[in-house]
Amino acid sequence: MLDFKTVYECNHCLGCKTLHPQVSIINLANPNLKQDTVKFEFYAVLLIEECPDDCCCGRKHYDYSNATMVFLAPGEIFRMSKSHPLPDKGYLLAFHPDLLFRTSLKNHIKNYTFFAYHKEEALHLSQRETTKIICCLENIEDELRHPIDTYSSTILSHHIELLLDYCTRYYERQFITRENKNKIILEKMERFLNQYIDSGKLREGTLPTSELCAENLGLSTAYFNDLIKFETGNTFQEYFQFKRLETARKMLLKGKDTPYSIACQLGYSNIGYFNLIFKKIMGTSPIEYK
Repeated sequence: MLDFKTVYECNHCLGCKTLHPQVSIINLANPNLKQDTVKFEFYAVLLIEECPDDCCCGRKHYDYSNATMVFLAPGEIFRMSKSHPLPDKGYLLAFHPDLLFRTSLKNHIKNYTFFAYHKEEALHLSQRETTKIICCLENIEDELRHPIDTYSSTILSHHIELLLDYCTRYYERQFITRENKNKIILEKMERFLNQYIDSGKLREGTLPTSELCAENLGLSTAYFNDLIKFETGNTFQEYFQFKRLETARKMLLKGKDTPYSIACQLGYSNIGYFNLIFKKIMGTSPIEYK
């Protein structure tokens, strides 16, 4: 594994001049690396223009295929393919967390959740989107060529933030173009939650987590949480809250179980809390509904 601890090391290894010690844009053209994998100790954004296979980073027939973007948080390990640690053509934007010190981006870099996505959950761009991203990279490079002064970090972070905002917009567009695929994921999630409820684990007070559900679906937790929020308007916890109440409603209609028994089976801490939540959402108490 090749471990890049600094932006300078990354520049030196990939044949790029260091214009700023904390930021760089590297033109990837057949990088000749002997290692199998690469580890970045800083933020890395890859714009991949050529992929070694047709299913580049999870791209499917319903995705755009002009270019692909992968986002890596500090400490992540990346491998493009079995024979290529990095793409043969594209760009690498590298920026160290220290660059963000005293900038607005430092306070909400965590909001760009795609830095925690799997490689297979990459962003696939159209021609127009690719042009816009390259324009953002050119603006960053233009600022890098300016002598470093007291404004450099602020201006560079603003340019990076703008690029990330465009990527947020394009990921939302990708959720739309993957509408049918997303429905299949939601159906699988429903089956998983039904099985979880039927297993009796709720009676033990163990609620399903988004991490557990994402793992069952083969997704990163961050991607799964964003997908659920986009498709339903709710967080996973909110979604399961409604799911549990809907299950309680159906059990009440069957008439076999008391509200107390249902509260115990569905893992509510006590009957008072169950009554409170049920009445708040359904507009009536469990016993009145029954």
